[in-house]
Amino acid sequence: MAKKTQARALVLLLLSLLLFLTLLETTEARRGRHARHTHHARRTHHAHRTHRTRRGGIAVYWGQDGNFNGNEGNLTALCATGRFTYVNIAFLDVFGNGQTPQLGLATQHCNPATNGCTIFSGQIRYCQRKRIKVMLSIGGLVGDYTLASKADAKNVSLYLWNNYLGGWSSNRPFGAAVLDGIDFYIEQGSPLYWDDLARYLHSYSKRGKKKVYLSAAPRCVYPDFLLGNALKTGFFDFVWIQYYDNACEYVGGNTTTDLLNSWAVWTKSVKARMFFVGLVALPRPPDTDVIPSGFIPVDVLTSQVLPVVKKSRKYGGVMLWNLFYDEEDGYSTGILSSVR
Repeated sequence: MAKKTQARALVLLLLSLLLFLTLLETTEARRGRHARHTHHARRTHHAHRTHRTRRGGIAVYWGQDGNFNGNEGNLTALCATGRFTYVNIAFLDVFGNGQTPQLGLATQHCNPATNGCTIFSGQIRYCQRKRIKVMLSIGGLVGDYTLASKADAKNVSLYLWNNYLGGWSSNRPFGAAVLDGIDFYIEQGSPLYWDDLARYLHSYSKRGKKKVYLSAAPRCVYPDFLLGNALKTGFFDFVWIQYYDNACEYVGGNTTTDLLNSWAVWTKSVKARMFFVGLVALPRPPDTDVIPSGFIPVDVLTSQVLPVVKKSRKYGGVMLWNLFYDEEDGYSTGILSSVR
């Protein structure tokens, strides 16, 4: 009887050992498949990120049709082209120091005084559904804007929040559309309090349902006199450096040294998510319009500039001033055709 009990116990032990080995082998096989899948997923994700970084996006300014002839078209047409990733509506060019803020859109687009700009509400949301970020650009070459104090910066930020971002106002210029953020295109006045405005705007990301993005268009000579302190806050997501009408612009003769040296300084010195090469999109004056200097032919841009700037992990793409010029010359199409 004892021998039968011992034999039965031995058989059970062997069966248990066999079952354990089978389970161990199955587990190891699953781990191997999971590891291979994870490695493949990481490689695919890395390849996707590399491709996106290499290609970059195109930002464009809209709202300043130089000849007031409507060539820019509306925002729906702009975003339907598939060429652009960011749109800066230009400009809110009257604000600060107790003034009533005013949009300075070219007159053929809309009349803000009669609430005519609410026609763009649906168009803005159309762009956003296509994953295009739409920003309100404040400042500009002409206009009447300034910040008189820290309190003034807070008041301006509150106006922007309630009228263009996630806040509430009974008289929103673009109706119910909630813009993605604010762009600083500051070309005049004092460098004071723009950093305070950036801090206040950044703080609104915690209030609403969506992040408030901040962008800036400093001139290429570092540091920018007007926006230098604001950029030191580290709150800016996109910095499109102006390589036109500036000392480090392209001047012909395939001389891109100053531009590339400037790019290296900016990307190393400023804390921002992404940097863009800001370009003028037209080489010649249409009719009587005045075109900024520094135009870079597409072949020079794609052969001498982009291969260098794309080496930066912070490369985001190019910025074009502006859509009106781009429609005249097809500059963005030329860029996209060259980098595909």
